[in-house]
Amino acid sequence: MMNLITWNIQWGRGCDGRVDFTRIVDTAMAAADADVLCFQEVGRNYPGLPGSSGEDQFEEIARRLPQHSKIEGVATDVLAPDGTRRQFGNAIYSRLPVVQVFRHLLPWPADPKIPGMQRIAIEAVLQAKHSLVRVTTTHLEYYSKRQRMAQVERLRELHAEASSHANDVVQRKKVGDPFETMPRPAAGILTADFNFRADSREYRRITAPFDGATQPFCDAWTVRHGDKPHDATLGVFDHEQWPVPYCCDFIFVSADLAPHVEDVRVDLKTDASDHQPVVLVLDR
Repeated sequence: MMNLITWNIQWGRGCDGRVDFTRIVDTAMAAADADVLCFQEVGRNYPGLPGSSGEDQFEEIARRLPQHSKIEGVATDVLAPDGTRRQFGNAIYSRLPVVQVFRHLLPWPADPKIPGMQRIAIEAVLQAKHSLVRVTTTHLEYYSKRQRMAQVERLRELHAEASSHANDVVQRKKVGDPFETMPRPAAGILTADFNFRADSREYRRITAPFDGATQPFCDAWTVRHGDKPHDATLGVFDHEQWPVPYCCDFIFVSADLAPHVEDVRVDLKTDASDHQPVVLVLDR
Protein backbone atom coordinates (compact mmCIF):
# COMPACT_ATOMS: atom_id res chain seq x y z
CA MET A 1 0.00 0.00 0.00
CA MET A 2 1.23 3.49 -0.87
CA ASN A 3 -0.36 6.61 0.60
CA LEU A 4 0.26 9.98 -1.07
CA ILE A 5 -1.01 13.44 -0.20
CA THR A 6 -0.89 16.54 -2.37
CA TRP A 7 -1.62 19.89 -0.74
CA ASN A 8 -1.12 23.57 -1.49
CA ILE A 9 -0.21 24.65 2.04
CA GLN A 10 -0.22 28.43 1.35
CA TRP A 11 3.24 28.76 2.99
CA GLY A 12 1.78 27.13 6.14
CA ARG A 13 -0.88 29.80 6.62
CA GLY A 14 -4.29 28.70 7.83
CA CYS A 15 -7.61 30.45 7.43
CA ASP A 16 -6.98 31.99 10.87
CA GLY A 17 -3.99 33.85 9.39
CA ARG A 18 -1.49 31.88 11.45
CA VAL A 19 1.54 30.11 9.93
CA ASP A 20 1.91 26.79 11.76
CA PHE A 21 3.95 23.91 10.35
CA THR A 22 3.18 21.56 13.22
CA ARG A 23 -0.47 21.94 12.29
CA ILE A 24 0.30 21.34 8.60
CA VAL A 25 2.23 18.13 9.25
CA ASP A 26 -0.15 16.81 11.91
CA THR A 27 -3.16 17.48 9.68
CA ALA A 28 -1.58 15.78 6.68
CA MET A 29 -0.47 12.69 8.59
CA ALA A 30 -3.88 12.41 10.25
CA ALA A 31 -5.55 12.44 6.83
CA ALA A 32 -3.37 9.46 5.84
CA ASP A 33 -0.21 7.87 7.12
CA ALA A 34 1.51 9.38 4.11
CA ASP A 35 4.50 7.71 2.50
CA VAL A 36 4.76 10.68 0.15
CA LEU A 37 3.73 14.29 0.72
CA CYS A 38 3.64 16.74 -2.18
CA PHE A 39 3.43 20.33 -0.94
CA GLN A 40 3.01 23.46 -3.03
CA GLU A 41 3.78 27.05 -1.95
CA VAL A 42 6.76 26.50 0.31
CA GLY A 43 9.05 29.46 0.96
CA ARG A 44 12.40 30.47 2.41
CA ASN A 45 13.34 33.97 3.59
CA TYR A 46 10.07 35.61 2.52
CA PRO A 47 9.01 37.74 5.51
CA GLY A 48 6.53 39.57 3.29
CA LEU A 49 4.26 36.55 3.09
CA PRO A 50 1.36 37.20 5.50
CA GLY A 51 1.97 35.49 8.84
CA SER A 52 5.54 34.48 7.98
CA SER A 53 8.70 35.63 9.72
CA GLY A 54 10.85 34.54 6.78
CA GLU A 55 11.53 31.09 8.22
CA ASP A 56 13.05 28.27 6.17
CA GLN A 57 9.80 26.47 5.52
CA PHE A 58 11.38 23.55 3.65
CA GLU A 59 13.39 22.76 6.78
CA GLU A 60 10.57 23.53 9.24
CA ILE A 61 8.52 20.81 7.57
CA ALA A 62 11.46 18.41 7.32
CA ARG A 63 12.15 18.64 11.07
CA ARG A 64 8.62 17.46 11.71
CA LEU A 65 8.97 14.52 9.30
CA PRO A 66 12.18 12.80 10.48
CA GLN A 67 11.40 9.57 8.60
CA HIS A 68 10.93 11.33 5.27
CA SER A 69 13.57 12.55 2.82
CA LYS A 70 13.25 16.20 1.78
CA ILE A 71 13.24 17.05 -1.93
CA GLU A 72 13.20 20.78 -2.61
CA GLY A 73 11.95 22.32 -5.81
CA VAL A 74 12.89 26.01 -5.89
CA ALA A 75 11.23 27.92 -8.72
CA THR A 76 11.74 31.52 -7.61
CA ASP A 77 15.29 32.27 -6.45
CA VAL A 78 16.03 35.98 -6.01
CA LEU A 79 18.41 38.27 -4.17
CA ALA A 80 17.13 39.71 -0.88
CA PRO A 81 18.14 43.22 0.26
CA ASP A 82 20.55 41.76 2.83
CA GLY A 83 22.38 39.68 0.20
CA THR A 84 20.74 36.36 1.09
CA ARG A 85 18.49 34.33 -1.21
CA ARG A 86 14.71 34.34 -1.24
CA GLN A 87 13.28 31.09 -2.58
CA PHE A 88 9.79 29.79 -3.26
CA GLY A 89 8.43 26.62 -4.82
CA ASN A 90 7.33 23.10 -4.00
CA ALA A 91 8.60 20.14 -2.00
CA ILE A 92 8.25 16.38 -1.81
CA TYR A 93 8.79 14.49 1.43
CA SER A 94 9.19 10.75 0.91
CA ARG A 95 9.40 7.85 3.33
CA LEU A 96 10.08 5.61 0.34
CA PRO A 97 13.64 5.32 -1.01
CA VAL A 98 14.38 8.12 -3.50
CA VAL A 99 16.19 6.58 -6.48
CA GLN A 100 16.70 9.80 -8.41
CA VAL A 101 15.28 13.31 -8.72
CA PHE A 102 14.68 15.68 -11.63
CA ARG A 103 13.87 19.37 -11.28
CA HIS A 104 12.18 20.84 -14.35
CA LEU A 105 11.68 24.58 -14.70
CA LEU A 106 8.44 24.95 -16.61
CA PRO A 107 7.84 27.36 -19.50
CA TRP A 108 7.11 30.97 -18.61
CA PRO A 109 6.34 32.74 -21.88
CA ALA A 110 6.05 36.49 -21.61
CA ASP A 111 2.58 37.80 -20.81
CA PRO A 112 3.59 41.35 -19.81
CA LYS A 113 0.28 42.72 -18.52
CA ILE A 114 -0.40 39.78 -16.18
CA PRO A 115 1.39 39.02 -12.89
CA GLY A 116 3.12 35.68 -12.68
CA MET A 117 6.13 33.75 -11.40
CA GLN A 118 8.48 30.99 -12.50
CA ARG A 119 7.08 27.48 -11.92
CA ILE A 120 8.85 24.16 -11.35
CA ALA A 121 7.96 20.47 -11.48
CA ILE A 122 9.81 18.08 -9.17
CA GLU A 123 9.99 14.51 -10.45
CA ALA A 124 11.13 11.82 -8.00
CA VAL A 125 11.63 8.15 -8.84
CA LEU A 126 10.57 6.25 -5.72
CA GLN A 127 10.93 2.62 -4.76
CA ALA A 128 7.47 1.46 -3.74
CA LYS A 129 6.91 -1.98 -2.23
CA HIS A 130 6.54 -3.86 -5.49
CA SER A 131 7.88 -1.52 -8.18
CA LEU A 132 9.32 1.86 -9.03
CA VAL A 133 7.01 4.81 -9.55
CA ARG A 134 7.59 8.40 -10.64
CA VAL A 135 5.94 11.10 -8.54
CA THR A 136 5.83 14.61 -10.00
CA THR A 137 4.42 17.63 -8.24
CA THR A 138 4.04 21.18 -9.50
CA HIS A 139 1.98 24.36 -9.22
CA LEU A 140 0.80 25.87 -12.48
CA GLU A 141 0.30 29.54 -13.28
CA TYR A 142 -2.86 31.13 -11.91
CA TYR A 143 -3.23 34.40 -13.83
CA SER A 144 -2.05 33.61 -17.35
CA LYS A 145 -3.87 30.96 -19.35
CA ARG A 146 -1.17 31.19 -22.02
CA GLN A 147 1.54 30.32 -19.52
CA ARG A 148 -0.58 27.61 -17.88
CA MET A 149 -1.24 25.86 -21.19
CA ALA A 150 2.46 25.99 -22.09
CA GLN A 151 3.18 24.34 -18.75
CA VAL A 152 0.59 21.62 -19.42
CA GLU A 153 2.29 20.87 -22.73
CA ARG A 154 5.67 20.60 -21.03
CA LEU A 155 4.31 18.19 -18.43
CA ARG A 156 3.05 16.00 -21.26
CA GLU A 157 6.47 16.14 -22.93
CA LEU A 158 8.17 15.13 -19.68
CA HIS A 159 5.82 12.18 -19.24
CA ALA A 160 6.50 11.00 -22.79
CA GLU A 161 10.24 11.45 -22.26
CA ALA A 162 10.17 9.38 -19.08
CA SER A 163 8.19 6.66 -20.82
CA SER A 164 10.90 6.49 -23.48
CA HIS A 165 13.68 6.36 -20.88
CA ALA A 166 11.98 3.35 -19.28
CA ASN A 167 13.58 1.32 -22.08
CA ASP A 168 17.13 2.62 -21.53
CA VAL A 169 19.90 0.03 -21.63
CA VAL A 170 21.56 -0.24 -18.23
CA GLN A 171 25.17 1.03 -18.42
CA ARG A 172 26.91 -1.50 -16.19
CA LYS A 173 30.37 -0.14 -17.05
CA LYS A 174 29.47 3.27 -15.66
CA VAL A 175 28.67 2.28 -12.07
CA GLY A 176 29.65 5.03 -9.67
CA ASP A 177 29.95 7.89 -12.14
CA PRO A 178 27.34 10.31 -13.51
CA PHE A 179 26.75 8.20 -16.63
CA GLU A 180 25.49 5.29 -14.57
CA THR A 181 21.98 4.50 -15.79
CA MET A 182 19.36 4.91 -13.11
CA PRO A 183 15.81 3.70 -13.72
CA ARG A 184 13.09 6.12 -14.79
CA PRO A 185 9.87 4.11 -15.03
CA ALA A 186 6.94 4.80 -17.29
CA ALA A 187 4.46 4.49 -14.41
CA GLY A 188 3.82 7.96 -13.08
CA ILE A 189 1.75 10.07 -10.70
CA LEU A 190 1.26 13.78 -11.38
CA THR A 191 -0.02 16.00 -8.58
CA ALA A 192 -0.48 19.75 -8.31
CA ASP A 193 -2.49 22.79 -7.66
CA PHE A 194 -3.13 22.99 -11.39
CA ASN A 195 -5.13 26.23 -11.27
CA PHE A 196 -7.57 24.79 -13.79
CA ARG A 197 -10.93 23.09 -13.39
CA ALA A 198 -12.28 19.75 -14.54
CA ASP A 199 -14.28 21.36 -17.37
CA SER A 200 -11.30 23.32 -18.74
CA ARG A 201 -9.30 22.96 -21.94
CA GLU A 202 -6.17 22.39 -19.85
CA TYR A 203 -7.78 19.43 -18.04
CA ARG A 204 -8.81 17.89 -21.35
CA ARG A 205 -5.29 18.35 -22.67
CA ILE A 206 -3.49 16.82 -19.70
CA THR A 207 -5.66 13.69 -20.03
CA ALA A 208 -5.49 13.50 -23.85
CA PRO A 209 -3.99 10.41 -25.55
CA PHE A 210 -0.36 10.34 -26.67
CA ASP A 211 1.08 9.18 -29.95
CA GLY A 212 2.97 5.92 -29.66
CA ALA A 213 3.21 3.76 -26.58
CA THR A 214 3.05 6.43 -23.87
CA GLN A 215 0.32 5.70 -21.34
CA PRO A 216 -2.12 8.63 -21.00
CA PHE A 217 -2.87 10.30 -17.69
CA CYS A 218 -6.12 9.39 -15.95
CA ASP A 219 -7.78 11.48 -13.27
CA ALA A 220 -7.52 9.28 -10.17
CA TRP A 221 -10.74 10.80 -8.79
CA THR A 222 -12.65 9.68 -11.88
CA VAL A 223 -11.04 6.25 -11.75
CA ARG A 224 -12.32 5.82 -8.21
CA HIS A 225 -15.59 7.79 -8.26
CA GLY A 226 -16.75 7.73 -11.90
CA ASP A 227 -18.99 10.65 -12.83
CA LYS A 228 -19.32 11.96 -9.28
CA PRO A 229 -18.31 15.66 -9.28
CA HIS A 230 -14.96 16.42 -7.70
CA ASP A 231 -15.04 17.60 -4.12
CA ALA A 232 -13.94 21.21 -3.80
CA THR A 233 -10.28 21.70 -2.90
CA LEU A 234 -10.21 25.50 -2.71
CA GLY A 235 -12.45 27.98 -0.91
CA VAL A 236 -14.11 25.45 1.38
CA PHE A 237 -13.35 27.67 4.39
CA ASP A 238 -11.63 30.79 3.00
CA HIS A 239 -14.59 32.57 1.44
CA GLU A 240 -12.83 35.94 1.52
CA GLN A 241 -10.28 34.93 -1.12
CA TRP A 242 -12.52 32.35 -2.82
CA PRO A 243 -16.25 33.15 -2.53
CA VAL A 244 -17.29 30.03 -4.49
CA PRO A 245 -15.49 26.75 -3.65
CA TYR A 246 -14.19 24.65 -6.55
CA CYS A 247 -11.67 21.93 -7.39
CA CYS A 248 -8.27 22.77 -8.88
CA ASP A 249 -6.08 20.23 -7.07
CA PHE A 250 -5.93 16.91 -8.93
CA ILE A 251 -3.99 13.66 -8.89
CA PHE A 252 -3.41 12.08 -12.29
CA VAL A 253 -2.00 8.58 -12.73
CA SER A 254 -0.66 6.92 -15.85
CA ALA A 255 -3.15 4.44 -17.29
CA ASP A 256 -1.08 1.46 -16.15
CA LEU A 257 -1.49 2.62 -12.54
CA ALA A 258 -5.25 3.23 -12.80
CA PRO A 259 -6.18 -0.38 -11.82
CA HIS A 260 -4.14 0.09 -8.63
CA VAL A 261 -6.10 3.13 -7.37
CA GLU A 262 -7.80 2.03 -4.16
CA ASP A 263 -9.03 5.38 -2.94
CA VAL A 264 -8.98 9.11 -3.63
CA ARG A 265 -10.44 11.52 -1.13
CA VAL A 266 -10.38 15.17 -0.14
CA ASP A 267 -9.98 16.15 3.50
CA LEU A 268 -12.87 18.58 3.85
CA LYS A 269 -12.47 19.12 7.60
CA THR A 270 -9.29 21.16 7.88
CA ASP A 271 -8.86 24.92 7.50
CA ALA A 272 -5.07 24.77 7.95
CA SER A 273 -4.68 26.26 4.44
CA ASP A 274 -6.96 27.85 1.87
CA HIS A 275 -6.70 24.54 -0.04
CA GLN A 276 -7.69 21.05 1.09
CA PRO A 277 -5.36 18.02 1.16
CA VAL A 278 -6.06 15.33 -1.45
CA VAL A 279 -5.23 11.71 -0.59
CA LEU A 280 -4.35 8.91 -3.01
CA VAL A 281 -4.11 5.26 -1.95
CA LEU A 282 -2.47 2.76 -4.29
CA ASP A 283 -2.37 -1.00 -3.72
CA ARG A 284 1.37 -1.24 -4.38
